[in-house]
Amino acid sequence: MHDPFVSIILRSFNEGWALRQTLPALRAQDYTNWELIVIDSGSTDGSVELIREAKPRHLICIQPHEYNPAAVLNRGMELARAEFGIFLNADATPQGGGWLRPLVGALQDRQTAAVFGRQIPRPDCRAVYALDYERCFGQARESARWAHFFSMVSSGLRKDIWAKRGFLEKMEYSEDDEYTRWCCAQGYRVVYCPDSVVMHSHNYTPEQAYKRYFGEGRALAAVWTGQPESVNWPRTVFGGWLKDLARDLAYCAGRRRLSEWPHAARIRWQQRRAKLAGFKAGWEFYRTHETIHS
Repeated sequence: MHDPFVSIILRSFNEGWALRQTLPALRAQDYTNWELIVIDSGSTDGSVELIREAKPRHLICIQPHEYNPAAVLNRGMELARAEFGIFLNADATPQGGGWLRPLVGALQDRQTAAVFGRQIPRPDCRAVYALDYERCFGQARESARWAHFFSMVSSGLRKDIWAKRGFLEKMEYSEDDEYTRWCCAQGYRVVYCPDSVVMHSHNYTPEQAYKRYFGEGRALAAVWTGQPESVNWPRTVFGGWLKDLARDLAYCAGRRRLSEWPHAARIRWQQRRAKLAGFKAGWEFYRTHETIHS
């Protein structure tokens, strides 16, 4: 059968070091019927020159202060000529020539709104973050038992379903989580494709970890269906941190990385504090002053 045409939408910002691997990996795919759309957010490290060499159909350059994740995702889908939009972060490097085909294959089901692939951490990934990738994407991934999980890093959308609503541009974090929750509520499926693999990870500093989890906690308030009081200091921060410590200890001990446990404890403490602070800020923003869909 003829492979359907697809649009690969790449988001980039000062990731030239990764683009030197990611762009050749795209050219090496056994699935060749695609166009490339790139949205760069003001790179100054030579990324734009590398992207131009790849001859994308569209290269949209915006300034860092103009970056809004949901708006960029929507822009990419608007530019896409194909009915399938495949998203890839510039620092997510496809592993082998078979990255694209599983994503496209799963999207051909008309009831599948979104798909996402497996991520494996880079060799230099710190233990605290390597464990997170194991929980989300490992062979016995815990995320399969969570109420909802999705990652935009290496993923795909059906354009006909996206056209019904798109990403909410008021969401500053977790716009992909909110959108795919909406898809599920409409009766569509979100499918995991473990045979589509990219290498991708970040070693966030404690300050970066706090900022990220604050944003995710803020976004969580927008989709929270329980009582806001259930997100609190004893349960969310202290109790959650103790559970994190035990899980990280087991992981570090099992992989002979015990020296990284104190670092993990510090990161988890920042994450837990940030989640609660972000949730409170998000509840005030999304639930007190305005509704999410306004």
